Amino acid sequence: MVVIQKLRQFGFEGPFGGGRHVIMRHPVSKIKIPIPIYGNRDLPVGTIKAILREAGISPEKWQEK
Repeated sequence: MVVIQKLRQFGFEGPFGGGRHVIMRHPVSKIKIPIPIYGNRDLPVGTIKAILREAGISPEKWQEK
């Protein structure tokens, strides 16, 4: 999943857990981000925006990496 790969580029670890959501966490800031698993479907744009807000990543920085 692209979201998980990109969060790893920002220093997040994981994914941990399973089921409908997995958790990514940042070792320094201790932020935990739940990532919904929709099978092979893409995440909705609103969900990605919410993940970025929780992670403290601007859309501009997300596009740079």
